[in-house]
Amino acid sequence: MSVHHSEENMSRLLKLAQKFNCFYLSGLSTGDCRPFVVEGFQVGLVRPDVMKQLLKFPEVFRITTGCVELNPAFRDYEERSIQVDKVLRELRAGSVFIALKGWRDECYEVKTDFTSTSLLKMDRSATCLFGIRNYGVDINGYVRHPKLGLCIWLQKRSPTKQTWPGKWDNMVGGGLSVGHGIIETAHKEAMEEASIPPELMKNIVSAGCVSFFFESERGLFPNTEFVFDLELPLDFIPENADGEVETFELLPAAQCLEKLFSADFKTTSVPVALDFLIRHGLVTPENEKEFIKVVELLHVPLQSIYSYSHVLINSDVKENGIAKMNSA
Repeated sequence: MSVHHSEENMSRLLKLAQKFNCFYLSGLSTGDCRPFVVEGFQVGLVRPDVMKQLLKFPEVFRITTGCVELNPAFRDYEERSIQVDKVLRELRAGSVFIALKGWRDECYEVKTDFTSTSLLKMDRSATCLFGIRNYGVDINGYVRHPKLGLCIWLQKRSPTKQTWPGKWDNMVGGGLSVGHGIIETAHKEAMEEASIPPELMKNIVSAGCVSFFFESERGLFPNTEFVFDLELPLDFIPENADGEVETFELLPAAQCLEKLFSADFKTTSVPVALDFLIRHGLVTPENEKEFIKVVELLHVPLQSIYSYSHVLINSDVKENGIAKMNSA
């Protein structure tokens, strides 16, 4: 996607949408990264800096001019997961990547798409090294204040968080880790992060999802967030229970919009808050000249973004004789 706007004419919101989609808009087209292939299917992308390190593990990763392939001799979920984990732990011990400093002992599934069977699991801190699609759950907590109108709860992340410490964030958010479903994660995170009791969670409403492709020094982040709205009573005050939140603040919606432009707001949480503000009429085609482009950049096609190059990968892998392709 190319954007034909001079910097000064571009709306602030479009600039923001381009920031959280920086890899989607520019990184994909450079060709510097190579597809990460498991069982003949692309499940991610590997940057040159990561490839350089993976070359040290030829028994696990096969690197060709066309792709980085997990050794096809690893035939099942368990074996693939164990072999990759060994490499990651060695890289972590050598302090090679910033991303692995955030090691969680919590794994994400690696799949060809969200509904497919998982091919392996990987520590969540490492998924950005391989451009693995991540899935998360976010809850917009809001109140309809009699004087201030629509107000939104935001959290300030703990200064000791491994990622984005001290940044402002959506009220509740968490990744979909191995063995946990979407609704289950929503309830778990709501209780841990904001002490929202089950009786209030009955009012939760599914509001679709947002998707974006971000890049930072840590790696590549093709993220899809399942979004929920939760109207809360005026007298409810969120309280953190797991030590990961420093404080909460209730802001009128217009002030929340302004806060998104601050360097103090977590970049990868902007899409969820922005989506809420669009759906609730704060950002409209009347007050945002780049409305359509902004909305499109909240829903980039991550489910198909890798499979577009599937045929190319198949031919490359066949030519190099390094995998027997699955036709399934």
